[in-house]
Amino acid sequence: MGYTLPRLMAALRHLKQCHPRGIAISQFHTSSPASAKQHYKMLVLGGGTGGIAMSSRMKRLVGAENVALVEPSEIHYYQPIWTLVGAGAKTVASSSRPTASLMPSGVKWVKSKVQEINPETNTVRTADGTEISYEYLIVALGLELHYEKIKGLPEGFEHPKIGSNYSVQTVEKTWKALQDFKEGNAVFTFPNTPVKCAGAPQKIMYLSDAYLRKTGKRAKANVIYNTSLPVIFGVKKYADSLWEIVKKRDLQINLRHNLIEVRADKQEAVFENLDKPGETKVIEYEMLHVTPPMGPSSVIKGSPLADEIGWLDLNKETLQHTKYPNVFGIGDCTNLPTSKTGAAVAAQSAVLSRTISKILKKEKPDKKYDGYTSCPLVTSYNTVILAEFDYNGQPLETFPFNQAKERRLMYHMKTDVMPHLYWHGLLRGLWGGPGPYRKIMHLGMK
Repeated sequence: MGYTLPRLMAALRHLKQCHPRGIAISQFHTSSPASAKQHYKMLVLGGGTGGIAMSSRMKRLVGAENVALVEPSEIHYYQPIWTLVGAGAKTVASSSRPTASLMPSGVKWVKSKVQEINPETNTVRTADGTEISYEYLIVALGLELHYEKIKGLPEGFEHPKIGSNYSVQTVEKTWKALQDFKEGNAVFTFPNTPVKCAGAPQKIMYLSDAYLRKTGKRAKANVIYNTSLPVIFGVKKYADSLWEIVKKRDLQINLRHNLIEVRADKQEAVFENLDKPGETKVIEYEMLHVTPPMGPSSVIKGSPLADEIGWLDLNKETLQHTKYPNVFGIGDCTNLPTSKTGAAVAAQSAVLSRTISKILKKEKPDKKYDGYTSCPLVTSYNTVILAEFDYNGQPLETFPFNQAKERRLMYHMKTDVMPHLYWHGLLRGLWGGPGPYRKIMHLGMK
């Protein structure tokens, strides 16, 4: 049998039928305002992808009454879809749901921001003064965006012609800038820091190129991708395919160029040449997409849990902290040497759940995370290259065909299948494990 969209969607319906919608159980979770002191067997910090997924898994492992999650945000965003929002293919509204509708029933929701973590005393202090003690801690605090590290930002976003798909406040500005494009330079950037979803900065370039062609403006446009990296993509198999696309579509790629200033009033972007210190170049733009510098959570950075840079210091195979055995981590906040993606979180969630279950039984962790991550590289409004790889940059592909080729099926996987699996599977701890796309494949073949 072949892998077709109808088969995949049928598999998706099967998954949704087997497990009730999250919103139906939202009324049963409990939230918590400030109180003098609280104690939980399992405390989860952060209500992003990793935090909610692990709360769901821990509920099944130790019981909902023994689990609490600390997260201040009332709205949860499915951020991978923002690439398509910035290109006009999806709406911001489609990327969000109330956090309350996603919380596992019975799990205590502490609606506050984490202020301080003290692993020596097994306590966490929140911004509203609540002190929470724990037996086991799961840290899923994500990373922080630092637009302010680029001179002229974030205030530059008040001007037209500039946007960023990395923030809900600026993603629609990308689409406005693309629609308003007349002629000149369309510039896309990649910063000199680790980022989440390292493919996203160039996905919007391919989509913008496609839009400009569709609207008859491409002949008057120079599409430029300035990246701080020495390569277009970190895995050679997929990089080779991307270079072919770049040449075919006449896209200009400048390696080792880092955005350091935006003069939004003049529509100028200033780049430094990382191979020639002190050398800068000013580019006038008609459209500018900014990928901001990113860094570790300030809460982790200021705690004993951090490595020398500020990321959560984990054993890369078990996801257990290197110093504190009752502390674990998942997702973008960690120092795991793999690409920071939602697919990585899906794979990590299954390994971490297994690790914790073993430790609760006083046994040695026996499941190892191999660094699996995935990046669906959107190359047009109907094609995707599905990159999947491990810690060593070796492809770990799911499907029995060459995933380095642009495919329509993979685009539908990205736009139609994955959002449903995210809301109805991953966040409920029902989907994950090494090679999370394999579950789709197996269901799709039934």
